[in-house]
Amino acid sequence: MTGWKRLFTRAIGEHPDRLHMAAHSHHPWPDVSRDAQLAAWDDAAARLDGKWDRVMGEVWPRAQAGVARELKLPDPSTIVFAPNTHQHLLSVVSGLDRRPARVLSSDGEFHSFRRQAARWAESGRIVLETVPTEPWESFPQRFSAAAQRGGHDLIFVSQVFFGAGRVFDEIQGLADLARPEGPWLAIDGYHGFMALPTDLSAIADRAFYLAGGYKYAMAGEGAAFLHAPPGFGPRPEVTGWYAEFGELSGPPGGVQYTADAFRFMGATFDPSGLYRLNAVFDLLQREGLSTAAVSAQVDGLQARLLQHVATGRAGLLRQAQLLNPPRPDRPNARFLALRHPKAPAWQAALAEAGVITDVRADVLRVGLGLYHDAEDLDRFAAVCCDRL
Repeated sequence: MTGWKRLFTRAIGEHPDRLHMAAHSHHPWPDVSRDAQLAAWDDAAARLDGKWDRVMGEVWPRAQAGVARELKLPDPSTIVFAPNTHQHLLSVVSGLDRRPARVLSSDGEFHSFRRQAARWAESGRIVLETVPTEPWESFPQRFSAAAQRGGHDLIFVSQVFFGAGRVFDEIQGLADLARPEGPWLAIDGYHGFMALPTDLSAIADRAFYLAGGYKYAMAGEGAAFLHAPPGFGPRPEVTGWYAEFGELSGPPGGVQYTADAFRFMGATFDPSGLYRLNAVFDLLQREGLSTAAVSAQVDGLQARLLQHVATGRAGLLRQAQLLNPPRPDRPNARFLALRHPKAPAWQAALAEAGVITDVRADVLRVGLGLYHDAEDLDRFAAVCCDRL
């Protein structure tokens, strides 16, 4: 294989006729991640209980450093890992003192927040205010105005919205409102982490940020992380026994916590995701591939696909409404969101032809990544023209 495909010989070679156009979903794993998975197994076999000395003494700090480097965070100790971002969400909200907590969010958040927030609102644990994302043109202003009106304990919003691929640009203004006593700002960064060049250095002391390795970090499950600003949520109610490690403080005779992000730590976990995440970080550094460089390549691929769509070479995709047209003046999402009533039927027809996309309601999502090239886009357009 040539180009960057050579980094994904196993994922591509397993099904050479398959065309995977869903980098925004389960991103293919590069070959180095298999070696990392085996290294995790080998460490467990050789070290048994002693594997945790290596996991927590070497693997964990390297993963913290990699995330901090990517996000321009000044202190890697503000990073804590968990099997998924839902665990982080539970821990963060448990740190809010008010009952019920007052939460501001949007109607476009991913299901891990949407479902949990709806249940909390149902049970009375929170009072939830949601701002409609449509019409999008006014959403950033409407959401910011709702936050500025005050009265919230937590503001939760996506960096990139999972359904429509739209980028939210008002994070700095929201961070200016954040205080340890409230409101807190939590950013769902799953579709932003390693998809958009992201610099949190200016707000690292005021904003939570949740993301993980499943998508553009190419490391798969089990490597979700939380950046926790110092002083915010010093004593979360949801707490695992791992949070007892380190320099502890708290009320005499009470449950004690560390001051760094380990205060949000859970319990025993599968460390193999961190091995894979470190392998991806190392691979990208060796290849000289920054997030900005990969994004630039994806921008070019998106432009080629949109040209096919506009000229009718991608069949009925020309009839769809593009919800997130790429803009040259800022970073763009790594997937295109195409709205059409027949989107579910299109997704099914493409799947029958060995082309993997995904659909959310009436939106067909087409995600591109490092493992794609121009030939893939031409082939995708031809299949769309033939099958749709």
